[in-house]
Amino acid sequence: MNDNQRQSAIDLLFKEGCSCVIRKGDEIRIFRERGVKDLFRLLNENPDFLDGSFVADKVVGKGAAALMVLGGVRELFADVISRPACDLLKRSHVKVGCTIEVPNIENRTKTGICPVEQACAKCRTAEECLPLITDFLRSVAEK
Repeated sequence: MNDNQRQSAIDLLFKEGCSCVIRKGDEIRIFRERGVKDLFRLLNENPDFLDGSFVADKVVGKGAAALMVLGGVRELFADVISRPACDLLKRSHVKVGCTIEVPNIENRTKTGICPVEQACAKCRTAEECLPLITDFLRSVAEK
């Protein structure tokens, strides 16, 4: 993927006001769900699209980073990324660029750490994060 293709996906992220843009080859998909729902669904329903892709995302915490690693994402641009997410991605050899790196991703009410980021805090690998993310999404769906 060349610099113009990467920049095009990043520009689309901000122009569309979406949460995530994923490009694989000539195919571009736009996602609008909050949190890790879109990445989780894609990992489970169409993992080939993630493998080797470029992702432009607004906010990336450790849970989203884990899903990207498990999906085989090659490169990420994040507007905001947490330090734990960045560390996990770099250990997994994913190329990372960002606008700003923060200690942790805040929850939606800005009263604490994002629940997925908090659940994954002690995990060393993406594989360890997956059951915790699965449990979280199940609990949210039941409400």
